[in-house]
Amino acid sequence: MSAKILMTRQWPTAVEEYLRSRYDVTFNTSNVPMTESELREATRNFDVLCTSTSDQITTHVLSHPESKVQLICNYGVGYEHIDVNACKQRNIMVTNTPDVLTDATAELAIMLMLMVARRASENERNFRTTFSTDWRPTHLLGTQVTGKTLGLIGFGRIAKAVAMVASNGLRMKVLYHSRRRADAETETSLHVEYCQDIDTLLAASDFVSLHCPGGKETEKLINAERLQTMKRSAFLINTARGSVIDEASLINALHNQIIAGAGLDVYCNEPTVNKQLFDVPNVVLLPHIGSATTETRHAMGMRAVSNLEAWLEGREILDRLT
Repeated sequence: MSAKILMTRQWPTAVEEYLRSRYDVTFNTSNVPMTESELREATRNFDVLCTSTSDQITTHVLSHPESKVQLICNYGVGYEHIDVNACKQRNIMVTNTPDVLTDATAELAIMLMLMVARRASENERNFRTTFSTDWRPTHLLGTQVTGKTLGLIGFGRIAKAVAMVASNGLRMKVLYHSRRRADAETETSLHVEYCQDIDTLLAASDFVSLHCPGGKETEKLINAERLQTMKRSAFLINTARGSVIDEASLINALHNQIIAGAGLDVYCNEPTVNKQLFDVPNVVLLPHIGSATTETRHAMGMRAVSNLEAWLEGREILDRLT
């Protein structure tokens, strides 16, 4: 089966070279996100769209009367930017790239915990501004992470990887809440305890790390009431989906010391970020780099290619969403 393929953004060079040598591929060489009208027009000319999280694949984009699109290969696990229901109605297959970014995202969650607890961003900003090594016993004191209690909301692959590092490396007590409880062997091997409800976990944790999927079921799961449930000394970490947190309530909680701080890699309205977050001193902000290692980004690209090739060859697609 032959197909015309559009790459909406640049992917790792080795992945692009692999595709270029085998298929009829058009590349967005400007690497600037395509507009809605450009994406809509592209559906007239391409059978496959290889997209990223910066592409808003809306009903309008997909509704061109001359659309040829049969497959959307998404570069990333999350697919909130794709109107999956519209794809189903038009028999457009959608795939994503799970599993390959577990370790990279788990590392980032641990890094955010350490950064916000030890006020790393704040210390660096001050140091860059003043160039001062003025040491004093009470200067920019942070919070020790080792031995504290970590609460995980969601318990998929990334959360389990975080639990392993936290319990074995940082001697943390690890609690978790998930729709489905893990088996006893997993709980024992990872040294984790199950919490039947989120509020119990929030009240007991020094650090809360979010690892649940996006969507309506988890939208604003962490709201003003739940932030009040947390310890005033606690920190909130989000490497999952921005929609899981009510950002206005979080900003208020940080300004009013309802919680001690937050570390965020994802935001509600990406790629737009609420500018009020930049005015909060006790927050670490990263630009959605959970998977941003050379190894992981290459693996994501090849995972997407595997889905593409399975479709082209009429084989079962491993990461099919629709």
